[in-house]
Amino acid sequence: MRTGLIAQKLGMTRVYTDEGIHVPVTVLKVDGCQVVAVRREDAEGYNAVQLGAGAVKVKNVTKQMRGHFAKAKVEPKRRLAEFRVDADALLDVGAELSAAHFVPGQKVDVTGTSIGKGFAGVMKRHNFAGLRASHGVSISHRSHGSTGQNQDPGRVFKGKKMAGHMGASQVTTLNLEVVQVDEERGLLLIKGAVPGSENGWVVLRDAVKSKLPSDLPFPAGLKSAAVEEAPAEAAPTEEAPAEETQAETPVETAAPEAEASEADASEAPEAGTEEKKED
Repeated sequence: MRTGLIAQKLGMTRVYTDEGIHVPVTVLKVDGCQVVAVRREDAEGYNAVQLGAGAVKVKNVTKQMRGHFAKAKVEPKRRLAEFRVDADALLDVGAELSAAHFVPGQKVDVTGTSIGKGFAGVMKRHNFAGLRASHGVSISHRSHGSTGQNQDPGRVFKGKKMAGHMGASQVTTLNLEVVQVDEERGLLLIKGAVPGSENGWVVLRDAVKSKLPSDLPFPAGLKSAAVEEAPAEAAPTEEAPAEETQAETPVETAAPEAEASEADASEAPEAGTEEKKED
């Protein structure tokens, strides 16, 4: 079992398939999703990874949470979520995850807070049919009807479907499809009903009721892996000037040798002339 991701819902758009069919998708942004803490079975009794995402001002963070983030050496996060993982899927504190944690075509489960609807009636809240729209109903066409029983038990059972507060509750939608992944911009395009409003936060996990693809990154799709490959590719370009200087050095050393040979040649005739004068 892998860890999930914390993403922010930006809105909706649509993409086109190769056959020209447009697919409505929800755009989720993964930015600054880092590991804040790690729970290990030998210490806490279970294996889990705590992730944080979103920037927040330090003045809006409590003193206890400031120490929690300072211990992990990460910037304060707006949202925190904990994911149960296997022992071999634990991550290092401070590691940053990217949108490539999921691959196109796989199924995910998305958890978020639904849009609040305020106080709603039973027809909107529970899809009741309502009363007859005819004479004699006495202007109560959208009412729920009777709610209790006889004198025994003489009360309304808890959980009875009635009018009340609707929305603003945790909702999990299963088996949503990942259509596209933009790793550079940290975007995920999800097909399906993603709960929550725009700019709301959602939690994504691998689907528990669908078969996962075999090419998923394990233990996670980390952002640091792509950064470490860049210096290795740039290394040959840095060595090129060193080769040029090595090629130039023999030319510079050859010049003094040529000057020395010329000096010896110029001194030779002078020695011959002196011998003739002595004769």
